[in-house]
Amino acid sequence: MDYAMNELEQEVLNATRELAQKKLKPLRAEMDIKEEFSHEMLEEYRKSGMFGLWLPEKYGGLGGGITCLAMAFEELSRVCAGLALTPGTTALGAIPMFLAATAEQRERWCYDLATGKKLWAFALTEPEAGSDATALKTTATKDGDYYVVNGTKHFISTGKEADFYTVAVNTNPSRGARGISLLVIEKGTPGFTFGKKEQKMGIRTNPTYELIFENVRVPKANLLGSEGRGLLYLQETLDYSRPGVAAQAVGIAQGALDETIPYLRTRKQFGQPIITFQALAHKVAELAAKTEAGRALVYSITHKMDSEFLPAVAAALENGTPVHDELKKLKGARWTKYSAEAKLFCANTAMEVADECVTLCGGIAYTREFPLEKYMRDAKITQIYEGTVHIQKNEIATALIKEYASQGE
Repeated sequence: MDYAMNELEQEVLNATRELAQKKLKPLRAEMDIKEEFSHEMLEEYRKSGMFGLWLPEKYGGLGGGITCLAMAFEELSRVCAGLALTPGTTALGAIPMFLAATAEQRERWCYDLATGKKLWAFALTEPEAGSDATALKTTATKDGDYYVVNGTKHFISTGKEADFYTVAVNTNPSRGARGISLLVIEKGTPGFTFGKKEQKMGIRTNPTYELIFENVRVPKANLLGSEGRGLLYLQETLDYSRPGVAAQAVGIAQGALDETIPYLRTRKQFGQPIITFQALAHKVAELAAKTEAGRALVYSITHKMDSEFLPAVAAALENGTPVHDELKKLKGARWTKYSAEAKLFCANTAMEVADECVTLCGGIAYTREFPLEKYMRDAKITQIYEGTVHIQKNEIATALIKEYASQGE
């Protein structure tokens, strides 16, 4: 099913599928065991234009929007969710910048972003501020033309490999959530160092590090938007990025099925392929249906998002304004509920599909000889990052309560 793809989206889908099969697949097992970042794949992503899929042509991108990004993320994750995170986490780190940046800031950062010359990362989570982003302790105090940043972030994907980090800080702790702001901090800035590297269950090919800020002087010119508006930009970012996690989950589920169905067709017991046993065939059918339903949900949402996102980007380029401001003028939909629904359903589906596929294939699937154990390990993170499944349920429930309250019911 093509999900009403336009010509560009179809080209992106085909090219990414080919890249994943030819370049990514031969590396996935080795890099997972080594738990190393692949600079070889980084170069392949750069050559393919992967980093610029969603960015405007003005900056060297393809202008494909959120849908193209999600499609690419699904196809890459279908082969290896960990290696897929190189362009994925760069998009996550750059989306808040792109939404809130002035025209001058876009000029400074977007060209190297589109080519992949510079990688980005998103730094929100802290030891005491995970699901509760309002509890963050990292501070940024004004000192002349600079902010002085102190604090620690952890579980930061792409770790040491990024060049720029979009960092959530508190510029006015007395105001709580309304004191949160976003700063762009460049690697190599004095006082900015890295702590421990996490030893993870899954997505091992993407390094996850602790970031430490000790009196780091960041130019005021690196503030995104206005002081105290950081939480708004973060929520807007997650609205656009959570469908990407959902797409990753769909890719993991589809990848698990891609490995399982051929095995069930060739594995024989009692003189016949085990997929001919009705119990197994029906389970596969159920898993495939849920995976397809997740895919349909993701792309129905991203296409609607792009119907507002792409015109807002065009207006921002024409008017020299932040994309966030142009989105506000459109008075379009708030995507929080829909993004949360996609992430919740697809993440749970990925975990179920991977788990059931391991069971269907039996002992071989519990070994590293067969890639299903990796799909199962990788699937779990989709239920955790960018808000756990419980956070997604909270978002959905809150939106529903408001909807029905507004109807007077």
